[in-house]
Amino acid sequence: MCTNKSQPAAGGADGVPCLAPSISAEFGLNGRNGPVVQFSRPGSPPGDPPAPERCATRNAPSTTMSPGGLAYTASDFEHSPLVVFYEVTRACNLLCRHCRAQAQPHRHPLELDTAAAQSLLDDFKGFPKPPLVVFTGGDPIKRPDVFDLVSHGVAIGLKMAMTPSATKLVSTNVIRRLKDAGLHRLAISLDGADAATHDDFRRVPGSFARTLEIIQDTMDCGLSMQINTTITRQNFHQLDAMADLLDRYPIALWSVFFLVPTGRAMAAPRIAPGEYEIVFEKLYAHSGRHRFGIKTTEAPHYRRFLLEKQRQADGAPPISDLAPQPDIAPGPHGGGSATADLPGVASAMLNQPPAAAHLPVAGYGHTPLPGIVGTNDGRGVMFISHIGEICPTGFLPIVCGHFPHDSAVAVYQRSPLFLDLRNPDKLKGKCGVCPYRRICGGSRARAYGVTGDPLAAEPDCIYVPATALDQDAEDGKSKIRPGGLETEN
Repeated sequence: MCTNKSQPAAGGADGVPCLAPSISAEFGLNGRNGPVVQFSRPGSPPGDPPAPERCATRNAPSTTMSPGGLAYTASDFEHSPLVVFYEVTRACNLLCRHCRAQAQPHRHPLELDTAAAQSLLDDFKGFPKPPLVVFTGGDPIKRPDVFDLVSHGVAIGLKMAMTPSATKLVSTNVIRRLKDAGLHRLAISLDGADAATHDDFRRVPGSFARTLEIIQDTMDCGLSMQINTTITRQNFHQLDAMADLLDRYPIALWSVFFLVPTGRAMAAPRIAPGEYEIVFEKLYAHSGRHRFGIKTTEAPHYRRFLLEKQRQADGAPPISDLAPQPDIAPGPHGGGSATADLPGVASAMLNQPPAAAHLPVAGYGHTPLPGIVGTNDGRGVMFISHIGEICPTGFLPIVCGHFPHDSAVAVYQRSPLFLDLRNPDKLKGKCGVCPYRRICGGSRARAYGVTGDPLAAEPDCIYVPATALDQDAEDGKSKIRPGGLETEN
């Protein structure tokens, strides 16, 4: 049985799950575990490799590699997650407004000790396809044995990543030790284009300056890094400025997270559903303008947005204008290659410029979809808390097992909730009849946070399938018209 947690789980150091091994996360490897792919720089002749300090991955083919360098298919999600978030500690020196971990200054007395943590990493090797393991918190650096845990994971063949908090604990020496231990990537959070916005968000003066110092130190140490940004009412207007700021640095990936109401984020104002579409437009434009990859987290409906964009480019009518609506599926029996986002869905199209993002829609005179599928809560991703609680993600804090009593492998493969989350036919409301449900599915975490039902309709998506009936929105001010977008009166 899965049970609700009394305290929300955490998916990242600051409530932002990240480091999803989308194409951009895996095609920048050093060649030991997978191919290194060179892509042309914008405006450069074919074959001209990107600048050495850049990871130009947005032109990657629509194939996701597992952390071990193997092609990862949609059907693999039934037995193996692409990524596992392990919250090694709840301790953190920051007081971020959106932290679903509700992190505390001190470590929990029941936190898994070194032996148990190593045993958990050993358990992950039991998956048919071992996942990428992301150490989150709290702040993982608050745990003294974190370097040994990274080394242990690497020694047994796992690819390890980490999301530390931007404090003085993340010194140049610490970054160097992490790299020497074999860490694959460091994720650093930046939530504003200026100090006033970011520091208010993190509730620690000087956090913005410290974040930029850590970015520079990570760059100097030669460790791969990505930037995580949480979109809120406070920084919504700074998206373009943040993208331009990040273009100064050799980051591999920009992970843009959309709030889920859990933990301290219960009080944080989410952007309006219609504003998601504005953000999607901006991310789509920036994906063809900058040399770093871009992915979304907890915004699986971005895939719907991108497919509609492709139909527009092809001169085809939107799916919403067609009836009846066949399911847009990833391929026979869930096959095809996976495109990853954590734990919302990020499409590989996000790593391609608009001209290259050709993803035809099955059933409308185009080549069948080769397999557009992404991770979602409990589908291709799972979470283990600092005391061993096993959940679909940190944003969906329903406990389905407890390590070491339960194997993470067994819970992922056989838990009734995990199985339901991977079955799009279990979805309710408009998500249950949406033709995109097999490649999107809506944020299960946000549905749970807003309604208490992890299978309810995504509350922050304005798209309504043609089979949905006209209905008044709960506030009585919005109407939904069949086969289109929600309109506000």
